[in-house]
Amino acid sequence: MHVGYAPVFQNPENRLPDTEVYREEVRLAEMAEPMGFDSIWSVEHHFTDYTMCPDVVQFLTYMAGKTRHVKLGTMVIVLPWHDPMRVAEQISLLDHLSGGRMILGLGRGLGNVEFEGFRIDQGTGRQRFVEYAELLIKGLECGFLEGGDTLNQPRRDIRPFPFKSFKGRTYAAAVSPESMPIMAKLGIGLLVIPQKPWDVVRQDFAIYRDVFLNTNGCEPPQPLCGGFYFVDEDQDRAEEMAYKWIGRYYHSAMKHYEMTSEKFGSHEGYEFYKNVGKYIERHGLDGAAEDFVKLMPWGTPEQVLEKIAYMRDQIDMNGIMGNFSYAGMPYLEAERNMRCFAQHVLPELKKWDTNPLVEPAPLEICAA
Repeated sequence: MHVGYAPVFQNPENRLPDTEVYREEVRLAEMAEPMGFDSIWSVEHHFTDYTMCPDVVQFLTYMAGKTRHVKLGTMVIVLPWHDPMRVAEQISLLDHLSGGRMILGLGRGLGNVEFEGFRIDQGTGRQRFVEYAELLIKGLECGFLEGGDTLNQPRRDIRPFPFKSFKGRTYAAAVSPESMPIMAKLGIGLLVIPQKPWDVVRQDFAIYRDVFLNTNGCEPPQPLCGGFYFVDEDQDRAEEMAYKWIGRYYHSAMKHYEMTSEKFGSHEGYEFYKNVGKYIERHGLDGAAEDFVKLMPWGTPEQVLEKIAYMRDQIDMNGIMGNFSYAGMPYLEAERNMRCFAQHVLPELKKWDTNPLVEPAPLEICAA
């Protein structure tokens, strides 16, 4: 099993100076490789205390210089907020600097505060994602970007020229059922964050697999699965801390995404999320947070292993990415959480017989 570490740089209610948050989160990230983690990830967000990593590639470039072996994953680059030409250059540059260690994760974004901050109509998010992703995925294999229905990108080379293929190491986050055929037609893998009952996730995956097979003529790559972890050898303490900190994380997510607002899920292409708002209305903020906690892999090391095994049985993932520091958790507690996982869970996961992640192949230059 491939096991990654994923800092999220949260600073709820701005309780700490941002400099302290970064100092501590980077310190924990620098511990990941010596502890035996296989990769380091982070996720792009802007403008609020929810997640303060506005440039994931820049952070991972720093980590490339601080590490030797771990892979470096974007979870995710939100394409509608970017010029795809610039994204292609950033990706290629990081891949060169890291010796081909990058894992590319893409997404279309959900936070209205972020779309508005970039002066972008959220209703164009899906169209922008598909157009930009098609350009980017093809460009990374050909070495240039050209075209696009709305961009009309003039042909320009990506420099430095990509030196390894991104086939098999490109993924996208997908939550709504409508996103499944989109990702399948793009020929990319899935990044999963547990948010829905697993029987619903299996139905989504069945759609994804069918479309992937029909479009690409082969089985899709195995997915990667994130999650918020709390591990403690004391069962009662693990449960108490999980409900406290993972619950607080979900409250921060509901606030950032404005999940109780009437406009949540009102934009074209985001209609699915209306159901999330209705769910919160029925169950209340605390009830929704408790249900989110129940989906996460927390508990004693044995319980965490059992939950990861259950997740693997549901979606057949061959890699996980764990968040261990979130929601304003004291950093000594976060380090204890991370060390307990690394000492008791990680060695067992390494014994699991799963397919390795795809290693980047030499680039086969496509026709001009």
